[in-house]
Amino acid sequence: MERKEFRAATSLAAVFSVRLLGLFMIYPVFAAYAEQLAGATPYLVGEALGIYGLSQGLLQIPFGLLSDRFGRKPMIVAGLVLFAIGSAVAAVSTSIGGVIVGRVLQGAGAVGSVILALVADLTREENRTKAMATVGITIGASFMIAVVAGPIFARFIGVAGIFWLMAALGLVGIAITEFAVPNPVRVRHHRDAETVPALIGSVLRHKELMRLDIGVFALHAMLTASFLVVPGLLHDTVNVSVNNQWMVYLPVLLISVLVMAPAIIVAEKYRRMKGVFVSSVAALAVSQMMLYFGTGNLYVLLAAITIFFSAFNVMEAILPSLITKAAPPDAKGTATGLYSSMQFLGIFVGGVIGGWAHQAGGIAAVFALTTVVALLWLIAAATMTQPSYLTTRLLRIGESQANAPDFAAKLRRVPGVAEAVVIADENLAYLKVDAKSFDAAMAESLAGTR
Repeated sequence: MERKEFRAATSLAAVFSVRLLGLFMIYPVFAAYAEQLAGATPYLVGEALGIYGLSQGLLQIPFGLLSDRFGRKPMIVAGLVLFAIGSAVAAVSTSIGGVIVGRVLQGAGAVGSVILALVADLTREENRTKAMATVGITIGASFMIAVVAGPIFARFIGVAGIFWLMAALGLVGIAITEFAVPNPVRVRHHRDAETVPALIGSVLRHKELMRLDIGVFALHAMLTASFLVVPGLLHDTVNVSVNNQWMVYLPVLLISVLVMAPAIIVAEKYRRMKGVFVSSVAALAVSQMMLYFGTGNLYVLLAAITIFFSAFNVMEAILPSLITKAAPPDAKGTATGLYSSMQFLGIFVGGVIGGWAHQAGGIAAVFALTTVVALLWLIAAATMTQPSYLTTRLLRIGESQANAPDFAAKLRRVPGVAEAVVIADENLAYLKVDAKSFDAAMAESLAGTR
């Protein structure tokens, strides 16, 4: 990447991370805090934890589309202002209802899709995948850091203080956006990074994409529901206060990283994606069954949490890769946008049904519910087709080739090209290729870029 592209990728990754750090820091400490708020019930605690996912999931795509018209930076700033206001509302609230309002406002600042669109504006086609990977790695790292940092910060500044910290991080994100992120020369709609409304219907009808969307929905529903009761279990079983539970999460997450790295290598390099995917879903189901049957047993609890986070981190890495492999070449942005929305809606549903189960049947009911979710997902995963191991490539083409009706057919005859879609208005060809056999030089020669 050129220096300007690297600056764009890293600064926008920083904007993503300052926002996600605050959102994830609240997970391991929220349930114990919210139970003390006026009007709190187990159901409302679950709703308060997960409801930011509802506004986030519903507004993610509209924010991206609005940024095409009103500009990327103004929409990012507007979203971060909403996030900061929501954080402040949650911080000063003494009732569960007030925190719910604050969490809705936090989620309403749905800038994730806009950030990705700005990454696309600021990078060339050949470097865009690297830039997006930088953002993706940041998201994963933010989650792991936040889960450990949340209890530490709660010990010193309290959960209300974490909400104030979120507000401050929102302002930091605005400063990074305004002063560190380069200004794009022009704003364009990028099919590889943004949702195309006309393609939403076809993506929703795509069986493999929907299977993956259901997967990320289930994954984050289980995560959110589990965090309603796991901190309490750790307190009662391991005799570790909520504010000291970072001592449990840190080794668990380190082990999960050690498991994740070889699993991804096996899945991608040795093309065992389906086996790793199904095994990870099975591990998630086993972890939930262990939590259901082994409640109160120290060793079962720690083993179950370790298995869960190991499988969770593997899935967080594999699912976006599978989305890219399964999506039609010109619908990658649409598929990714819907996937992201389903992830956030899973957070909302996990909080709501987890809170309902906790209120209706206690801790055991929560894990019975998450076990059912995991087993249903396992059935869906076991019947998935073998991934194609294809990746998306963008090829800039001249006007003469873009207007040629048979140019896509010529590209499909290039070694390694499985699919090719030419978008004349953009002077781009969207390709699905096998990286091991793709003849990039031949494709560029046909396009007139060599």
